[in-house]
Amino acid sequence: MAEARDLRPGGATARRRPARDRLLAAAAARFYADGIAATGIDTVTADAGVAKMSLYNNFASKADLVAAYLVARHEEWLGLYAARLAAAGDDLRARVLAVFDAYADHANAGYAHGFRGCGLLNAAAELPAGDPGRAVVRGHKEEVEAIVAGHLADLLPGDPSGAAALAEHLAFLLEGSMARAGLEGDDTRLRRARALAGDLLDAV
Repeated sequence: MAEARDLRPGGATARRRPARDRLLAAAAARFYADGIAATGIDTVTADAGVAKMSLYNNFASKADLVAAYLVARHEEWLGLYAARLAAAGDDLRARVLAVFDAYADHANAGYAHGFRGCGLLNAAAELPAGDPGRAVVRGHKEEVEAIVAGHLADLLPGDPSGAAALAEHLAFLLEGSMARAGLEGDDTRLRRARALAGDLLDAV
């Protein structure tokens, strides 16, 4: 039997990764589970198995680490979406619903301390108005709505205003279901939202 690998942020296998990657992985796990304000630099460096100086060699400040975390969360979701989009193929309806599927995949990612909803929105709730991190989160949400709008434009080529209105509707449905899913700790609301979105698409 193959020897089990220690994949925890500070585990033996993890320590072979570059320090920046270990720090970002440790920060991501703690920020999502415990929140940004509640997570100190000492906790992140201990989980990553690196010296504090290593953190400042890779990130100018905790704020810089938070910004990197937010960008990484955005890229993580894009990866989930890309996989779902590839599975949808040329089915225009399925391509719209791939966005909902990617959110459900996020909910089922197997978080050590449970699913707590959208990590980006959770972070934005902790950041003050005007913080650059909030702009990252807003950009992510705008990109998600634009993705939905693009698929709807393909599905409804003769009705651009209707496609735009439906995209906004589906974006609201998606975000509302994600907020409830985060509170309830599972993907039930996301699966229901996907079904509702499917009904709306069938009606156009």
